[in-house]
Amino acid sequence: MNQNPYLPELATLVEVIEETPNIKTFRVVLDDEEKMRNFTFRPGQVGQLSVFGVGESTFVINSSPTRMDYLQFSVMRVGEVTTRLHQLQAGDKVGVRAPLGNGFPVEDMRGKNIVFIGGGIGMAPLRTLFLYMLDNRADFGDITLLYGARTPVDMTYKAELPEWLGRSDVRTVLTVDAEYPGWEHRVGLIPNVLLDLAPSPENAVAVTCGPPIMIKFTLQALKKLGFEDDQIITTLEKRMKCGVGLCGRCNIGTKYVCVDGPVFTYAQLKALPSEL
Repeated sequence: MNQNPYLPELATLVEVIEETPNIKTFRVVLDDEEKMRNFTFRPGQVGQLSVFGVGESTFVINSSPTRMDYLQFSVMRVGEVTTRLHQLQAGDKVGVRAPLGNGFPVEDMRGKNIVFIGGGIGMAPLRTLFLYMLDNRADFGDITLLYGARTPVDMTYKAELPEWLGRSDVRTVLTVDAEYPGWEHRVGLIPNVLLDLAPSPENAVAVTCGPPIMIKFTLQALKKLGFEDDQIITTLEKRMKCGVGLCGRCNIGTKYVCVDGPVFTYAQLKALPSEL
């Protein structure tokens, strides 16, 4: 947005939503009205949110480019910057450097069946693509969303789940790891439920994001179901700092997560050095 890639845009928090005990969603609007009107991004691109005097961290823009009343970021409280972000309220100022990264290959996904597999906060990067596809529903084939968490308390976007479950043009399946009082949906680990659902790999793309251990076994499940490496897409946010490929902090071999990613196919990931 600025000629200086390190200079953030001033933005205002317009809403803060408590998703879980340690995850909050922040809706922000750029203070420069013209820049907000002209802001564009691809599903899957990220941004740097900064707390002035503290620092900045990278988060996916998990609103959709088809819905531009605000930019949305979901933040898990894990360190100094995220803790300070969690202390902010509507009306407070933040800095935004965005959009950064490559985004999902939406053009290549048109006409295909899409299988979303999200775990916990991993639903954030999936949400932007999911909403984009709902708003362009005719461009895509069957859409399946498998979303799970350790418990119902750990699920994000609870206010939206009833709408997703109620849509006749989407197959939404929710699961938790173990029985929980009042829970009326699936019970089981995400990879096991995925195998039970058994989506066909024919003319399909699987998009997955979640904790590393979930991803490991989800990839194994997808391979068992017959998905090829280039039919599986995931995202990384490994060690990002500058966001523009200058500091070198996020390089893996010759790739930089902040510019070559954060979206990669499984085939691309397998070609990266073992340091990943």
